[in-house]
Amino acid sequence: MSAGVSLAEKSAKTSVSEPPILQVEDLHLRFGGLNALSGVSFNVSNGHIQAIIGPNGAGKTCILNCICRFYQPYRGRIVFEGVDISKVSTHRVAELGIARSFQNIELFKGMTVLDNIKLGRHVHMKSGFFSGGLYLGKAKKEEMRVRTEIEEQIIDLLEIEAIRKQVVGTLPYGLQKRVELARALAMKPKILLLDEPMAGMNLEETEDMARFILDVNDEWGVTVVLIEHDMGVVMDISDRVVVLDFGTKIAEGSPKEVSTNPHVIEAYLGSEAAAHSKLGL
Repeated sequence: MSAGVSLAEKSAKTSVSEPPILQVEDLHLRFGGLNALSGVSFNVSNGHIQAIIGPNGAGKTCILNCICRFYQPYRGRIVFEGVDISKVSTHRVAELGIARSFQNIELFKGMTVLDNIKLGRHVHMKSGFFSGGLYLGKAKKEEMRVRTEIEEQIIDLLEIEAIRKQVVGTLPYGLQKRVELARALAMKPKILLLDEPMAGMNLEETEDMARFILDVNDEWGVTVVLIEHDMGVVMDISDRVVVLDFGTKIAEGSPKEVSTNPHVIEAYLGSEAAAHSKLGL
């Protein structure tokens, strides 16, 4: 597996003065007496793939939930394209260009693949609820245009043309994960938040998903924030890695820098030999 665009090439494309597309600043999140996040800060450069890693319970998904406004941090802020989105509504976050997938598949299992993907485009559709439901006039033309775009762009990219009319609930797990990625892409995101997209996949499915993520990043220019436990994938496709442990950031840097950081090694398995094995060294 190899990235189509090297980190050096991406850095060359990103102006030194260009602000990050996403800034997480001093994020604190608490559930009762439990501190889920304690002062987490990091930036995501436009056009990069940034991984967030850490042991179970480190607070990785909490960060994505704060970005998407599912959780409200009690301190800190999140800035997207220079705009503080810390208190905007969840649907407004989607309209701004932030899409995500989930640890557990969140699809409508009784609907077809195509219909599930079309739901992702709903945030950008102009037809009202009444006209859309009746499938009349402008709503019909818009729906036909959206379907064509999805068929020619997303479905072709993710190689799911053969299953586009199948009911999602009848598909194998790996294909359902691919459909969930397709629905997120239908939102026309500027930044894509992926929560363990390879979880539960076999080797072939994992390699396919990694390839699709690289294609979306390289060909479409979509910035990706990735939570993943497969360290081989993380080290192979990420431009930068943030490491969490017990709700705090313990390391940040290139995959090579992070993989040799003694704090990261200790946080993962407590044994240098074991951690090197897990980190793919």
